Amino acid sequence: MQSQIHPLIAPAPGLALQLASHHFGDAGAARKIYVQAGLHADEIPAMLVAVTLKARLRELEAQGRLRAQVVLVSAANPIGLGQAVLGGFIGRFELSSGNNFNRGFPMLFKPVAAAVEDKLTQDGAHNLRVIRAAWREALLAQPPVNAFQSLQQALMLLAHDAEVVLDLHCSREAAMHVYTGDAIWPEVEPLARYLGATASLLALDSGAHSFDEAHSYTWWQLQQEFGARFPIPHGSIAVTVEHRGQRDVTDALAQQDTQALFDYLTHIGAIAGEAPPPPPLPQPATPLAGSEQLVAGAAGLLVYRAQVGERVTAGQPLFDIVDPVEGTRATTVSHTDGVFYMGREVRYVKPGDQIGRVSGARAFRTGKLLSP
Repeated sequence: MQSQIHPLIAPAPGLALQLASHHFGDAGAARKIYVQAGLHADEIPAMLVAVTLKARLRELEAQGRLRAQVVLVSAANPIGLGQAVLGGFIGRFELSSGNNFNRGFPMLFKPVAAAVEDKLTQDGAHNLRVIRAAWREALLAQPPVNAFQSLQQALMLLAHDAEVVLDLHCSREAAMHVYTGDAIWPEVEPLARYLGATASLLALDSGAHSFDEAHSYTWWQLQQEFGARFPIPHGSIAVTVEHRGQRDVTDALAQQDTQALFDYLTHIGAIAGEAPPPPPLPQPATPLAGSEQLVAGAAGLLVYRAQVGERVTAGQPLFDIVDPVEGTRATTVSHTDGVFYMGREVRYVKPGDQIGRVSGARAFRTGKLLSP
């Protein structure tokens, strides 16, 4: 293992920020896998999985079983790790700007397409190399001006040339689920099976410019632009993995999820060995645009009427909101047949607060499909 330090723009005199990356296997290998955790710095289960993954990767490297370079960033957000307000950990948004750390990544289809149009051939492997080189140049051509942008650039430079990009997160109170692109679902499905994903949510473009989409959607755009004339492979199988909820921090779950990731990497040949057959997918993949996002209609105490991870039907009660003064209850029901895959960890809510999500097979939402 080789570790590298990537300095970020300092937010103030006397302060320093840096990002650490850990590199396993042959740096010159033809294949590269990129894994990061903690982009939302308060999503602790993902970082525990990454720590467990790091120890296992060192063992595999010593055994000579790595068939690809693996780059691991186990704490992907040093800015967020240092943020707290009155004892409350704030890791999802940058306090100085209000920006979500997993929104607004640079979408570089246009400059990359312009740079490669005269360099593509009928050799798909050549086209991969040309596009990745142009992508790196496009990233470097946009100098960051603050700590937030320098973090985004550093992460993209580490990941843009990887064939698999795994962005490990967790949700508020949730079952295991994944987000990925429609076009790459066949390649991602084995991962969802190994992880036991209760929901697999698909979108080409959620409108959020999230880290995974900055990779997969850009490749899809390049395929649409040039695919009729030149072979453009799926250059980045990018997935956001949601390791349940914020309280699901146990060594047992981290070991379980690490094994699932290793089974997937073995399945695709990045690790030498024989992977077990992918188990059945717990639930079919569904469009992200079919995910119902439930909000509180009143202030009060949030009482669950269904279990997170449970399959529910339209009309089924999911929550009661109890007025602590009057004792009255307002019931929130699902309007969708699907999986109740995410809830809210804080049991007091105000009107408009997001309280849950249910996957659904029928797309009905448009615009920005992810929460802010």
